[in-house]
Amino acid sequence: MRILGIDTGLNFTGWGIIETSNNSVKFIDCGVINPPAKNSDSQRLHKIYEGLKEVIINFNPEVVAIEETFVNNNPKGALKLGYARGVALMIPSIYALEVFEYAPTTIKKTVAGNGHASKEQVKAMLKFIMPNIKEVKDDAIDAVSIALCHSYHKYL
Repeated sequence: MRILGIDTGLNFTGWGIIETSNNSVKFIDCGVINPPAKNSDSQRLHKIYEGLKEVIINFNPEVVAIEETFVNNNPKGALKLGYARGVALMIPSIYALEVFEYAPTTIKKTVAGNGHASKEQVKAMLKFIMPNIKEVKDDAIDAVSIALCHSYHKYL
């Protein structure tokens, strides 16, 4: 089962691809879509759309996992995150891919054993589970952890 994990954001949208087979998991690739901050919101959303479309076409995932939104004290920031989430939720439907959502604490607990684990703890566990994972931005690591969370809940 090939899984695409997406960590949404208007500034940085992380993506990660893993594959599960015979009760094991394998890191495939990951990266970050980084729309220029000087662009309008609509241009940045288009860049996220095109980037995720390219990932889906190039890696042919079978399902998508995405982080649920959390309550944000900044209404404007929450709204902009909602824009990016909307794009990230829409693209899989174009390719008839089912989307699964997980709470941030569920992701951390599944990957690191603690729902309040630090990014460093999550990253360390990912490197332990998938030694071939490359050094990338936190948004890509988050996306891989989202995909891994889904694999543990559904396939392993």
